[in-house]
Amino acid sequence: MDYLGHPYYVSGNAIYHALGMRLEHDVHQHVNASHGMFVPGQFGRFPEDHSQSGIRPYMGSSFPGVESYDDLFLFRQPDHPWLLDTRPRDGLNAHDIRFQSGMPALAYETIMGRPDGARKQQQTTRWYVNAYLHADDPDVLPIGEDVLDGLQFGGKRNYGYGTTTLKDTQIVDLEALDYSRLEDGEAFILELVTPFVLRSEYPEANNVDVPWWWNVDDEAQLRHRLEKVIEGGDIYELETVDHGIVVGYDGDRPVETAMSGLTRVGNHSKYGFGELRVKPVEPDETNVKKQIEKPNSEH
Repeated sequence: MDYLGHPYYVSGNAIYHALGMRLEHDVHQHVNASHGMFVPGQFGRFPEDHSQSGIRPYMGSSFPGVESYDDLFLFRQPDHPWLLDTRPRDGLNAHDIRFQSGMPALAYETIMGRPDGARKQQQTTRWYVNAYLHADDPDVLPIGEDVLDGLQFGGKRNYGYGTTTLKDTQIVDLEALDYSRLEDGEAFILELVTPFVLRSEYPEANNVDVPWWWNVDDEAQLRHRLEKVIEGGDIYELETVDHGIVVGYDGDRPVETAMSGLTRVGNHSKYGFGELRVKPVEPDETNVKKQIEKPNSEH
């Protein structure tokens, strides 16, 4: 069903609390949820940094094999660089908006017309949510498919909105992945996949500084965004460094940082915040002033 909620992703907070309706408390407390990225079920081409190559039909609707660290980010980029250039990228890169009871909702499918003479006069693209869980207790995973099927996210859930069906699952051993691109690299940049929380109204959440291992000359250069966490009937504001920000890396353990970035760092990492990706670059590309977007730039 259509989704009434955050336009960029299904928050990890929403995923975590949806699971809490189905899991026993002793199990649920060990679960950590990522943000869920919206993915169109369309044809695609594996990017150069992926361990596989070539074109795959309806790539966005299933999980390709995961062998390397970079494979994990195939569907974690909101601009969907894997979409074929021969298809209408601008149209497939954004949800249709449908108004439900006067509120804008993201449609669960996109229907596009096709030119005269085409075999079919319209094309339907279904949308999926790509998310992952990790657990403090290794015995908690995998979670049963019956628990994951039928989760609901967003507003007006009592009316059926935001209902999902389980399409595919996959278990990944982070320590068994190929990190050779990072091991062979000399310089690196960090890309924020989800916002990094600096300050929070949530009780007992300590405020944090920008990590020392981010190469940032001036924190004011970073684009900020206000986010919210809903707990029961209470709403807590979060001040975050926005997703999509790219900074240099001043640390000396890129593989360990990469693994930490997958399980996320900082405030509210349990709820999907603080996910980051480590990318190897040529040394002159780590100049932060060239990488950070201006704080007032359009996004």
